[in-house]
Amino acid sequence: MSFAISDLRERPEFFETVADRIWQAWWKRHGVLLDYIQARLRENLTSPGLPVALVAHEDALFLGTASLIVSDFDERPQYAPWVAAVWTEPAARGRGIGRDLVARACEEAFRLGYNSVYLSAAPERQSYYAALGWTALERGVGPLNMTVFVRHCAA
Repeated sequence: MSFAISDLRERPEFFETVADRIWQAWWKRHGVLLDYIQARLRENLTSPGLPVALVAHEDALFLGTASLIVSDFDERPQYAPWVAAVWTEPAARGRGIGRDLVARACEEAFRLGYNSVYLSAAPERQSYYAALGWTALERGVGPLNMTVFVRHCAA
């Protein structure tokens, strides 16, 4: 079955699920409250530019999410914008959903006039992004030994 990727502004019924997945995957273990993540995500609903939250879905079934934000890495404030919070539901993995979410986030960055887009990846995810055509810009950054990747606009 095929899936669609929508801007969260167009499919706000997915708001609670997107906030929960972002919180569960990256922030809960650090003691960040779900309310804080919801407040940040709400910015996606009112901003005409960045941030942008994307949602992959089959009709009303949530499949995944990705965001395009101004900054995702405090250690590298000179880079913008960033693809962040890429998540695919476990039962939906292996269908290219993450790949398509990342590609759509890049398209949004280029549509907004950016010539480059960045993302950071933990060591265990680096080969995934390299296989998608991202170029490693820096390795071993920050306390989590992240790799900063870049993708440039083809046009």
